Amino acid sequence: MKPAILLAAAAMTALACAAVWASHGEGPGLVPYDHPEAVARGEVLYAENCASCHGADLSGQDGQDWRVRDADGYLPAPPHDETGHTWHHPDQILVAITTYGTEALVGGDYRSNMMGFGEVLSTQEILDVLAYIKSTWPERVIEIHNGINEQAGG
Repeated sequence: MKPAILLAAAAMTALACAAVWASHGEGPGLVPYDHPEAVARGEVLYAENCASCHGADLSGQDGQDWRVRDADGYLPAPPHDETGHTWHHPDQILVAITTYGTEALVGGDYRSNMMGFGEVLSTQEILDVLAYIKSTWPERVIEIHNGINEQAGG
């Protein structure tokens, strides 16, 4: 997918998220990581939908280096803890990746096993999963991620 299409998809996702997520207003971004109820729902959803690839402890796929492609050209599922790259992206992009899948967003010949969960999980459920993930990061990483969201206009 071309960068302009990626940005349009992220913008549409942000609008959908804003409609679902009216209760989180304390910090920048869309993800209600500071709402215990959202985090608790997200932890359950993560275990059911994400842990088999990204690890129950958010450490990534079976201890593999998430930056090294396998023989078929696919990257392993990355960690979602502070050692991964998740927190380098603003919430709009994280929601879009989770909704549409990495391959659909990046486009071209990029190969990924990360499917889109937009037909499996609601937008609120995706936000809750991301809330759980973000809630596990150290405060320093959360502050950096909040800054990334501010720069992205979220």
